[in-house]
Amino acid sequence: MTDPWQECMDLCVEVTKRAGVVIREALQKDITIMQKSSPTDLVTETDQRVEKLIINAIKEKYPTHSFIGEESVAAGAPSLLTDNPTWIIDPIDGTTNFVHRFPFVSVSIGFTVKKEIEFGIVYSCIEDKLYTGRRGKGAFCNGVPIKVSGQEDISKSLVLTEMGCKKDPEHFNIMMANVKKILTIPVHGIRSPGSAAVNMCLVACGSADAYYHMGIHCWDMAGGAAVVTEAGGVIMDISGGPFDLMSRRLIIASSRAIAERLAKEVTEFPVGRDDAEEK
Repeated sequence: MTDPWQECMDLCVEVTKRAGVVIREALQKDITIMQKSSPTDLVTETDQRVEKLIINAIKEKYPTHSFIGEESVAAGAPSLLTDNPTWIIDPIDGTTNFVHRFPFVSVSIGFTVKKEIEFGIVYSCIEDKLYTGRRGKGAFCNGVPIKVSGQEDISKSLVLTEMGCKKDPEHFNIMMANVKKILTIPVHGIRSPGSAAVNMCLVACGSADAYYHMGIHCWDMAGGAAVVTEAGGVIMDISGGPFDLMSRRLIIASSRAIAERLAKEVTEFPVGRDDAEEK
């Protein structure tokens, strides 16, 4: 039986590589920075250019497909996940890294059908690492199979998260208290590379053992979710329940034991949903 979505994935790989070239070229020039919702929520002309490049290339071949793109949503497009084949795009995951030329900058694309992720691609373009995950077909980095570490002891784990400015002082305090709780389990350490998609792929390839985050978006998670799942990782909601792509929060880990321990330790704060306006 032929795979109906392999052609979509092949196109996605080609377009993602083209986007990576644009990003690397932009890093050699002056970067024009704009502000979105806050002084720490940044966007550049390159974010917008890359998203347009990706959507136009895919629309040309698949005009009936749907799209959720970070910059399109920022410009007012709906963030609505339907049963229709849908491309979920983050043109530059790690825009602040890009602005500072910090080397974890990725293009992240997830592809869903009937709200299920069929494949995901994350291209860490400065490192030139292309991560791919296709449902039922495994996960790869530059064509080489990858898998999670399999670590089950959280005290021997390296944990990833992101720490940013929170407008609500209570949310900021919870975020910092969570870091303290996890460090004092103890774990081997906490790292913050600055790109959600790269964080997920670092767990997928065994370089880290877990990652948790509240306040990210579906375009941050969709590509990496496919990669980490196919690499044998566990993905769940921050509460310990099933993963929900539109929930803006997740835990991923090399084992269920570590994921469940993090869910027990981490205190939640409200972050809303990506599809809240549609409900």
